[in-house]
Amino acid sequence: MAGHSKWANIQHRKGRQDAARSKLFSKLSKEITVAAKMGDPDPEKNPRLRLAVKEAKSQSVPKDVIDRAIKKSTAGEGDEYEEIRYEGYGPNGVAVIVETMTDNRNRTASTVRSTFSKNGGNLGETGSVGFMFERKGEVVYPGSVGDADTVFEAAIEAGAEDVESSEEGHIIWCADTDLNEVSSALEAALGETDSTKLIWKPMTTTELGLEDMQKLMKLVDALEDDDDVQRVTTNFEATDEVMAQL
Repeated sequence: MAGHSKWANIQHRKGRQDAARSKLFSKLSKEITVAAKMGDPDPEKNPRLRLAVKEAKSQSVPKDVIDRAIKKSTAGEGDEYEEIRYEGYGPNGVAVIVETMTDNRNRTASTVRSTFSKNGGNLGETGSVGFMFERKGEVVYPGSVGDADTVFEAAIEAGAEDVESSEEGHIIWCADTDLNEVSSALEAALGETDSTKLIWKPMTTTELGLEDMQKLMKLVDALEDDDDVQRVTTNFEATDEVMAQL
C-alpha cells in the first residue's frame, strides 16, 4: 500500500548493529547445523540447507563460519534442537509469530511468555494468530537488477505467485514448497538474490500509531534478544510519518 511501511521493509533500520549482527550470525549458524543434521550435509542435495546457506551468505556470514556449522552436524556435535512456534498479540492486537529453535522447551516457553507479559503483549495458544498469515517463499532483489516489468516477467516464468516492486527493490513470493526451484530459476535469470527464505506473510494487517509502534518495537527487540528465538514476524502496518519518528 502506497505511503505505508510494513515490517519486512524496516527490519534493517534497527540499531545495535554489532550486537545484533553477532546474534544473527549465531542464529543463522544454528539453522545451518540443524538443516544439515536433518538431511544431507551437501547443500546441493538438501534444499533446506541450501536455503540456510544462501540466507547466511546474504547476511555476510563468513564462509568459515558456514563450513564450521555444517561440520558440527556431521561430527555429531551440538545439542538436539526442536523447532517450536509461539503465537501471541502485541500492542493494539497486532499479531506476533515467534519461531524458536531450542534444546529446552520449558526454558523457551517461560522466557517467551515472560517477554510478552513484560512488554505489553499477550502469549496466545498455537493457532491463535497463525490463520492471519500464509507460509510463503520470499526472494528479494535490489532495484538495480531491473525494472518492475523485467522482474515480474522473470518471476512468473520461474513459477512465482506475486511480485511487489518499489524504490527499495523487488520482493517475489511463491508457494513455500516451490522456494528452492523458484529461487534457482530466478538466479539463472536475474543473478544472485539479496535474500531467499521462508516467511509468514500477513493476509490482514493492523495499523499502528507512533506510541503502539514504539511498544511493538520494544517487544520485538526483547524477543529477538533471546538466543532461542530465530525469527519474529508481525502483521503491523504504519504510515511513513510514524516510521520516520521511530
